[in-house]
Amino acid sequence: MGTIIKRPEITGDIVHVANDTYGNILVIDDRKHRILSFDSVFEQSKMVRSAPHVPVHEYNRAMLLAIAYDEPARVTVLGLGGGVLAHGLHKLLPESRIQVFELRQKVADIAREWFSLPESERLTITVGDARLAIDSLPEGSTDMILTDLYSADRMSPAQAQRQFIQACSQALSDTGWLVLNYHRMPEPDGNLARELHRQFPLLLVFKSKTNNWVIYGRKQAFDPWSLEARRLKALEERLPIGWHKLTRKLNLLGRAENTD
Repeated sequence: MGTIIKRPEITGDIVHVANDTYGNILVIDDRKHRILSFDSVFEQSKMVRSAPHVPVHEYNRAMLLAIAYDEPARVTVLGLGGGVLAHGLHKLLPESRIQVFELRQKVADIAREWFSLPESERLTITVGDARLAIDSLPEGSTDMILTDLYSADRMSPAQAQRQFIQACSQALSDTGWLVLNYHRMPEPDGNLARELHRQFPLLLVFKSKTNNWVIYGRKQAFDPWSLEARRLKALEERLPIGWHKLTRKLNLLGRAENTD
């Protein structure tokens, strides 16, 4: 499931309604966009109908920034929503395999039918609880994990648990990346921040216009300021999301004292 973005009012026409044991799923169209909502107040996903592979929300675009440093061969996405992030990854990484875990079968069906998520051997969706799925991934089996676990009105508490961070770290390859989308910044001296610093030698953070906080950790140390303009230009040609402008909002996530 995708991040919640609250607007004063979601305008447009409801073009599809489904429901399951978790509640309603609405597809809403306006002249330019298609929106996935679980309650008609919060946006779970949003796409431009003429370019469904290009993420609209800044936090979604920011979640792709780790690819400026490394191009993963194996990507794991936790939480599908309308599939905009998965679609962008599929377009951006033509040689990579992308595995998505989504809790709700009907959300997966709607992403395919209404949000142009491509049918591809490189893009697979597994329906099930992502919190359990990450525990079962073999050690070192993926190069990048992007986690965006939200229900209709809140972030999944799993994303803020030390055990979840540990499981993600174990599933990552030696140079793997973890990218987390949080609805608020973790306390610098809290257990979550301490665990992130234990697992990752250097952390970056991005604050979006919607006050989402995207945190990036890599299993090996790296120079976060080493990106070249030509690299960002090449990425922009593959997926136009304003890579250079986004990277200017990256900051180091400071380490609290006595984290061990």
